[in-house]
Amino acid sequence: MDEIAFRNIRGEINGRPCIFERALLARHAVCGLAETHQLAERESIACTLPAAYDACTRMAELLREKSSFALHLVAPQRILPHAMVMKIQCGGLDGLRDLLDAAALVPNVRRLVCLAEERYGDLGELPFSEIVQGVAAWKARRRYPGEPQ
Repeated sequence: MDEIAFRNIRGEINGRPCIFERALLARHAVCGLAETHQLAERESIACTLPAAYDACTRMAELLREKSSFALHLVAPQRILPHAMVMKIQCGGLDGLRDLLDAAALVPNVRRLVCLAEERYGDLGELPFSEIVQGVAAWKARRRYPGEPQ
């Protein structure tokens, strides 16, 4: 299947793609509102609640903006490489978990966003200096010689 056709069909099937899809697909985080779709041997994740989608979008935008200094990004609005997006999503969720739900083994996206809104009111009021420490500390797992890609 060519990439353009895949994207068109994906848009029809998954009208509200999860903002933290990469972290969920990497099995780094979970979300109770995530709905998985299979298409052309690929997996995509949709959000089932519009209000949650909006809150996660705001959280992701703030994580990207506040992490730009720690990640040495000159223009945070440009398209980022996959590894950088993973660092922001996975590290940001780790930082949120450490701040709001330290007992959790795995970050739960919906729970963390709800806890953040509950404790701080506006997501912009979160102590991002603490959260960004998770972004800076996160490292992708290493590939080993001979491991399939």
